[in-house]
Amino acid sequence: MRRICLTLPTNRACPVTISALGREAAYAADHFDVEVHLLVLDSCDAPTYAEHVETLRALPAHPGVVVHHLSEVEQRHFLERVIGPTGTAKPGLLLKLMLPERLSYGACTNRAFLVAFALGCESVHRRDSDSRYQTGVNGETVFPIHHELASLGRRAADAADAVSETVLAEDYADRRVAMVGSSFVGEPSVDIGEIARTAPAAYHDLVSLWAPMDWPAERKRQLVEESFRGAGQDPFGRDHSTLTLVDPMRVDMCNIAFHGVHARVPLPPATDTIGSDYFLIHLVHDAGLPGVLHNRNIVNYYTAERRTDPGFLAYQTRFVKFLLSMLYFNFLYDRLAEASQLLLDERGEVRASVVAGFVRQSVLLDQAENRERLNRADAVYRSLGGRYADFAELLASRRERLLEEARDDIADFAVLTEVWGELVRAARETPLPDTAHGTRWVAR
Repeated sequence: MRRICLTLPTNRACPVTISALGREAAYAADHFDVEVHLLVLDSCDAPTYAEHVETLRALPAHPGVVVHHLSEVEQRHFLERVIGPTGTAKPGLLLKLMLPERLSYGACTNRAFLVAFALGCESVHRRDSDSRYQTGVNGETVFPIHHELASLGRRAADAADAVSETVLAEDYADRRVAMVGSSFVGEPSVDIGEIARTAPAAYHDLVSLWAPMDWPAERKRQLVEESFRGAGQDPFGRDHSTLTLVDPMRVDMCNIAFHGVHARVPLPPATDTIGSDYFLIHLVHDAGLPGVLHNRNIVNYYTAERRTDPGFLAYQTRFVKFLLSMLYFNFLYDRLAEASQLLLDERGEVRASVVAGFVRQSVLLDQAENRERLNRADAVYRSLGGRYADFAELLASRRERLLEEARDDIADFAVLTEVWGELVRAARETPLPDTAHGTRWVAR
């Protein structure tokens, strides 16, 4: 029986989501020959953490589901035990990259990867706290893990019988399915819908900033049209899945599962930067690793915190940092696409050293393009007036700091990529200890 990790990193109250995740774990254990390790990595305050403890305790016992609930203190202790055996000269830096003080979408998932290796899990299935599952035409909950476990880790030739269609050259038949994913319906993944509704031209100018500056206008327009909208608004009707080289624009990190590739390369640990956790999706595609795209889309919604003034400023900052990160990621995606087959070794696994080399090269890029991005973003925000103009003032005051952070974030990614293999090996030999206060238990 194989072990899998179904994980939810969270820094907000989400008892409803946790309960639904428990049902997905039970579904997986009932329908597949797996032991499901349900992992909640909890960065919430003490009252919310306690609420989550009770939510997890209330899950119905299931012989195929093991529950793990780790606070940030427990995560830190685990990471310290993993980092120690690597012999690194900078254990404090690695700990900071794995568990930064500020929000990091990549770092929280990297922690899930290492905990999953410690648990002996061969795949990681990630969900988000601000999402829900759809309901089918007969009232059944539509769990993405159905498609993930049907194909993930199998040879593409063998996985073909588990999908609706195959759009994959025979050259890839012996490679294993490295990723299974889908997208979302509901609210856009990036909270700039108000701009889209009230100022379409400004929305275009802002969103197009994540494209390379030298792209022609029509290509930028097409990018804007398909950005952040997920799978639209159509409700789930019936299952459809495609074995293919998955287009990175068609999947989202709230609805994803990885096999193998996450043992080779981590996610960028950038802080306060949306989209920083999507790197592996691009790597899987460009390396020619098979994937499955399905239509069990998750429902995305906005939390109340985003509607507050502090939440607005924090989110817009994360969006602008995303725009700045694209100077480096656009370069990396081009290098990955050019390298293609050279990204894989003789066993069909990603060459982490090649990826790390590209990341190191990107650190040296001239920042002139990012200075222009900030100029254009500033102009758009000021044109919108109100709180957007206020944000432009904040942006101007942090201009040099933001440029430095974007460059430092990619340098940190290079450091982590270079040592990731050692961290994975150490994690596999670092069992999770039972905790004295009962936050880790087996639901039997």
